[in-house]
Amino acid sequence: MRHDMIGTTGTRADAATPARNVKEFAVVKRSVVVGGHKTSVSLEDAFWISLREIASRRGLTLSTQIDTIDRDRRTGNLSSAIRLFVLDHFRTRAVTSMFIGERQSSPAISTAR
Repeated sequence: MRHDMIGTTGTRADAATPARNVKEFAVVKRSVVVGGHKTSVSLEDAFWISLREIASRRGLTLSTQIDTIDRDRRTGNLSSAIRLFVLDHFRTRAVTSMFIGERQSSPAISTAR
């Protein structure tokens, strides 16, 4: 029986070919304290890395950031809420960067006085 897997390029690869960046896609389960209670959260490593970066840029600990996400979530699953939070964070940054870039490159803006 042949098993195929999707590589990071989105193309089908033979199972004998090692996938690149497998760790990034591996689900990692970690224990965290949320609302004073210990719980476990399973996320892909890329989401853990991104969540740490977001918390650090905001001057928060990872636990504080997760606690904030937990209090504001609209889904029953904390792991899903974290993924959506990270997605929303980077989506907002991308849109903001796009709008700032559009304003800067606009031919209507003149630097001459």
